[in-house]
Amino acid sequence: MSLDIYLASPNSQLQANAVAGMDVLLSFASFDPWLDKYQHSFGKLLIDSGAYSAHTIGAKIDVHQYTDWAQRWGDRTEAIAGLDDISGDWRLSMANYKHGGFPTYHDTDPPELLAELIDLARQRGGWLGIGLKPPREGKEKFLRDTLEQIPHDIHVHGWALRAYRHLKGFHSMDSTNWWRDGFSYRVKMPWLTYGECLDIVVKRYQRDHLILEEHKPQLTLEL
Repeated sequence: MSLDIYLASPNSQLQANAVAGMDVLLSFASFDPWLDKYQHSFGKLLIDSGAYSAHTIGAKIDVHQYTDWAQRWGDRTEAIAGLDDISGDWRLSMANYKHGGFPTYHDTDPPELLAELIDLARQRGGWLGIGLKPPREGKEKFLRDTLEQIPHDIHVHGWALRAYRHLKGFHSMDSTNWWRDGFSYRVKMPWLTYGECLDIVVKRYQRDHLILEEHKPQLTLEL
């Protein structure tokens, strides 16, 4: 099954140059006007508020400002995510969704909310996000149970859930640490520049766009 991976918003022109042709997640919270010069070189665009990044530094996102910014991308986007409340207030998330964007179901949300979000997703282009409140480890059962309840016609996006990319039901995910991986490679291979390390990271994602279906039998060769 194919799985689309969106690389999180570049933080420098060097990073932006490295992801030319790649699918990119553009974030309102971290957007800088210089990205306008590069966005045409990217592949598919997924638009997000960046609420998680803003939450980690104690900042708040104005839903009206985000909505206006998101609409400027027009036909360049695959989908636009609604502004969800990262702190776990699902009522506030639902209020924000009235302003547009596809919804996200969190592991902190009441289980009965999922059916309502699926209906809303169908009204918003057929996309539904799934998000886990950190720490994200050890939550495979929740994801399996949730994915089993989502109809196949819904495009399911896993927010920063690449550790669970082996699960059936996901159609896309995003990577928030790809550019940090470049720094890690630089430490391990100091003879390379950071730009060269970014090239390695991007090539890894280019070759990792397909995942194996669960329990797929291995190919055996008879001699």
